[in-house]
Amino acid sequence: MTQRRSYAFGTGLFIVLGFAALAYLATQTTSVANASQGSSYTVETHFANIGQLKNRAPVKIAGVRVGSVQAIELVPGKEEAKVTLSIDDRHKDIPEDSVATIFTSGLLGDQYVGIQFGLSKTPVKEGGEIGLTRPAQQLEEMIGKFFGGGSAPDRLGGTFHVTGNFTNVGALQPGAAVKMAGVPIGSVDAVTIKPGSSEATVTLAIDKRYSQIPDDSAGAVFTSGLIGSQYVAIQPGGSPTFLAEGDQLILTQSALQLEDLIGKFLVNGSPSDNKSGGASGGTQPDNSGKK
Repeated sequence: MTQRRSYAFGTGLFIVLGFAALAYLATQTTSVANASQGSSYTVETHFANIGQLKNRAPVKIAGVRVGSVQAIELVPGKEEAKVTLSIDDRHKDIPEDSVATIFTSGLLGDQYVGIQFGLSKTPVKEGGEIGLTRPAQQLEEMIGKFFGGGSAPDRLGGTFHVTGNFTNVGALQPGAAVKMAGVPIGSVDAVTIKPGSSEATVTLAIDKRYSQIPDDSAGAVFTSGLIGSQYVAIQPGGSPTFLAEGDQLILTQSALQLEDLIGKFLVNGSPSDNKSGGASGGTQPDNSGKK
């Protein structure tokens, strides 16, 4: 009888210790631990998608907690969430052009807001806003990023739109990145084709921070890697006049197909065989917009 009681007591103690360990781990991996203390100031951010972000979630810089999420609310009439951050007064040197990103701790951990410093010498002030944000990553976006598509930060502060006509867009889809010098500056807003036309019209939404793009720039549909997703690359021209809302990219280059690449290789041969530059199999830019 004594042995049985001892066995039952040991089992119960093991269960209690197990629950205590789980409770401890839960407090260390969620916002319950390290609650912010002392005076703080608030900063607003806006996200297109907050995922599972919750109130009191940590705010971190370089992995170090500097505050917490104070409030989350939907902006009336818009598909965006306003997230108010409470940041410790000791960290008032955050540049106003910093980037706020929603990250996940580990594979299945809680989400938190990470701040990456910008280059501005002016710090964000009490009640100010960090305008550049990245939303919580969805599984589809993570897969697309793995294959090289990339994505631009949300430009909730505003974009301007330009169009380009392409004879072939390949597998280009709305939401694909728009890049200049390899840096994402916007996204593809729409891919349409007008009845009776043989060309696809691609509408690009470009961040207003990159408004000084020459109006004689070229747009090309490229592929990231061998089997990566496609994106639009902007190749700047030399005009002193810049692209504006509603303008059109006159010089465009369509997506290269596998057959085109094979034909170009067979016709042109190696680079040493084409010193004169006169290749009949090369791909020429689409001049679909020129009169």
